[in-house]
Amino acid sequence: MEIPYTVAARPDTGLNNVKLGIWLFLASEVMLFGGLFSTYVILRIGGVDWPLGAEYLNIPIGAFNTAVLIGSSVTMVMCFASLKLGDFAKYRMYMGATILLALTFLAVKGFEYYEKVSHDHLPSHSTFLAIYWTMTALHGLHIVGGVIVNGYFWGPGSRMWHVKREMFENRVEAAGLYWHFVDLVWIFLFPVLYLL
Repeated sequence: MEIPYTVAARPDTGLNNVKLGIWLFLASEVMLFGGLFSTYVILRIGGVDWPLGAEYLNIPIGAFNTAVLIGSSVTMVMCFASLKLGDFAKYRMYMGATILLALTFLAVKGFEYYEKVSHDHLPSHSTFLAIYWTMTALHGLHIVGGVIVNGYFWGPGSRMWHVKREMFENRVEAAGLYWHFVDLVWIFLFPVLYLL
C-alpha cells in the first residue's frame, strides 16, 4: 500500500507525512544516542580511574564549537521563518549561513582530531578516549548528513520552491527538526565529555 504525499495533516495522527516521518526517525536517533550515553554512564560508574575531560580535551575549542552549533540552530530557524514569510532570498542567505556554520564546526573538530592523533590520544589508549572518539565521530557523521541535506535544499532542491511551495516548506521544516536534534546532542556531549 502506497502512502501518498500530502501537505495536509493526516486525520489519524494530526501530522502531515513529512512531520510524522521525521519524528519517527528522530525517535530512532534518540534510541541510538541514548544507548551511547547509557554506555558512557555505565563505563564511568564502573571505571576505576576516570580522567577529567580537561586532561585530554581543549575546553575553549569545545565551547567555541558549541556556540557555532547554537548559532546554526538560530540561522536554521530564520531560514524556515523566511520561507513562511515568502522571502526566498533571505531563506537562501540563512540556509547558506547554517551550512557555513556546520562546515566551521567540522573544520574545528577536524583540527581537534588532528591534535588528538598528534598527541597519541587514540581510542585504544583508554576507555574515555574510546567513548570520546565514538560519540563525537558519530555526531560528526550526523553533521555531515545535515550539511548534505541542507546543501541540497539550498542548491538544486530549492527549485521546488517555485513549483511546489508547501512541499518545499515541509521538507525544509523536517531538515530543521533534524538539525536541531543534532545540535541538542552536542549540547549534551560537550559538558559530558569536556567538563565532567
